[in-house]
Amino acid sequence: MSGSSQYLRAWEGFWRDAPAGEGEVFWDSDPSLTAELHLPLFAGHFDAALPVVDLGCGNGTQTRFLAGRYPRAIGVDLSAAAVAHARADDPSGVAEYRCLDASDPAAVRALHGELGEVNVYLRGVLHQCAPEDRPRIVANIATLLGRRGRIFAVEPAEASRDVFASLAQGPGGPPGKLRAVLAHGIAPGEMADSVVPELLAAYGLRVLGTGRLPLLTTEYRADGSRIEIPTNWLVAGVAG
Repeated sequence: MSGSSQYLRAWEGFWRDAPAGEGEVFWDSDPSLTAELHLPLFAGHFDAALPVVDLGCGNGTQTRFLAGRYPRAIGVDLSAAAVAHARADDPSGVAEYRCLDASDPAAVRALHGELGEVNVYLRGVLHQCAPEDRPRIVANIATLLGRRGRIFAVEPAEASRDVFASLAQGPGGPPGKLRAVLAHGIAPGEMADSVVPELLAAYGLRVLGTGRLPLLTTEYRADGSRIEIPTNWLVAGVAG
């Protein structure tokens, strides 16, 4: 979620071209395969009275699931086109959606000033960011959490590199939905498994739970099996 113009152009282009509706992009699986599986991992850590911010919400599929379980759910994304998709897919307005550059301290402080302490749901965002942007984003997340908030973060594991390589090198090239991502200059980022916990610790956030869980995508292999990406998840909050 870098504020660079190149990064913004890539995501704006991707979301402008993405078909409307849930399940039309590579990672946009039904909540029963994503946020609903994550919920038992973080529900015991999240203060249920706090709002939840879905940071990097895309078209808001998971935000809408979270809205049914927390008093207020706000999906934020750098891309205006993504936010437009999210609003169009949510005619009943069960959740809120806004443009926000998570690397911008002033924008994040303003959101914190409005909402107070929040919980943060973060799925597959940091690995896409430039390494120099990740510390700023984690620092800003710490601002949003305050003392009571907690973050649930899930990112592709180091082992995902081999999965993406095999998909790209298949006889027919990458599957269509992954090809659409790559065509906009968005490539899965390589990030060591140690990066996220080390960044959280650097900004005073203590890991409270961690584990591994596959990301179930919306694409399938030639044999009909669903493509799964290995991921690491963790829950963290202010130390002490």
